[in-house]
Amino acid sequence: MKKNKLIFFLVGLFISLVEVNAQEMVLGNVHVVDVESGKILEDRFLILKDGVIMQVFPMSKLPNKGEGMNITDGKGAFVVPGLAEMHAHLPAATDGNTLLQEETLWLYLTNGVLRIRSMLGHESHLALKKKVVSGELAGPRMFISGPSLNGTSVESPQMGAQMVSSQKAAGYDHLKLHPGLDTPKFLAIAETANAVGIPYGGHISLEVGLETSIQNGYKSVEHMDGYLEAMISDKSRLDPTISGPFNMLLVGETDQAKLPELIKLTLKNKTWIAPTLTLFDRYFGYVPADTFRLAPEMKYLPGIQIQQWVTQKKLLENQGVLSEANVQPYLKFRNELFLSLHQAGVPMIMSSDSPQVFNVPGFSIHHEIEMMSKAGMSNLEILRTGTINPALYFDQKGEWGVIKKGAAADFILVEKNPLEDLTTLKRPITVVMGGKFYDRARLDEELKKIEMNHLRK
Repeated sequence: MKKNKLIFFLVGLFISLVEVNAQEMVLGNVHVVDVESGKILEDRFLILKDGVIMQVFPMSKLPNKGEGMNITDGKGAFVVPGLAEMHAHLPAATDGNTLLQEETLWLYLTNGVLRIRSMLGHESHLALKKKVVSGELAGPRMFISGPSLNGTSVESPQMGAQMVSSQKAAGYDHLKLHPGLDTPKFLAIAETANAVGIPYGGHISLEVGLETSIQNGYKSVEHMDGYLEAMISDKSRLDPTISGPFNMLLVGETDQAKLPELIKLTLKNKTWIAPTLTLFDRYFGYVPADTFRLAPEMKYLPGIQIQQWVTQKKLLENQGVLSEANVQPYLKFRNELFLSLHQAGVPMIMSSDSPQVFNVPGFSIHHEIEMMSKAGMSNLEILRTGTINPALYFDQKGEWGVIKKGAAADFILVEKNPLEDLTTLKRPITVVMGGKFYDRARLDEELKKIEMNHLRK
């Protein structure tokens, strides 16, 4: 009953602030989650102006006890920096229809995801980003990759270099590499990217290998790809037609003695890891497709997309690849690899790969949080992977991902202390994006609209 009263109070409290971009306001009586120190700063007030946090002070220092100030009483809610999804896929508006794109942005916002790194670029994404920045559309801030660089799209080293230069000139924020690149093509891409100053990363092409990729400037390794393959002594065994997706059936042949040197190499080159644990749990795990298709959040995506996911997973199920006997050792290997990299100090960025098989935008980040927790990462470290770490990744320390003076007013209000209970992040009481407040009623209204757009017939 107490919980319901708190939520009711705060929803009513912020109803007047919904979609009001106040020039200056004070948010008081809140507890700030300091993700840098790992402490809770109790009884604080925040001064917000023009989408920026101007001050964070104890309530005891409120000038004139707040007399004459426009104070919104947070009534003990916890203020947390907005989360980041660092492996996202935005729909492409090839026909000019941006409805699915706009729905995707709302799915992120309603789940407290206020930054995304798009990993499969399209020219329509650049236009979408501009609309969000200008305030024409509501949505998280975006970092957009260019179209895929892979063995098929890159026909020669010269073409690879030209594609890099073109994507940089077009205004993309980073490059996404997919499998199939040979070493000459990869090196041409890497050399050009380093020369023009655009970060790149992605999958590890088999011929190139993890070591060469990292040594030549890979900013991030997606899915922890390439580590298993680097730990296989007999490279002739690396045949996806018989070794399963991501060579998962070879997990028993890995030489664990190779891992320490791979970790040293990763640290030396300051390479980041985007683990996407939930993707492998859901897509390549042994839980049946028919179980995931009934998950509540599936109602927010087109039925045809859900059916495509079911078909993809069932194909592997019918081939016998996803039996528990095959999958369990592989998932155990991934969790242990994840924890080993983390404990060694390799920086992690929160990522779930959404929308990908049974990973619905926004919702999947909370599945990823659960998976990271089960793998052994602390609540504080999990929060850091989705807040200060992504800002560091883009060399924007202090600009966002923290609740402090000068940072963007992009944060969420939650009922409980997330350092003790991460599930409180699943349903923010209020989302603040660029200083604009969206209360729970508004967030639920948008979710209902999306659900109605995709009612199953």
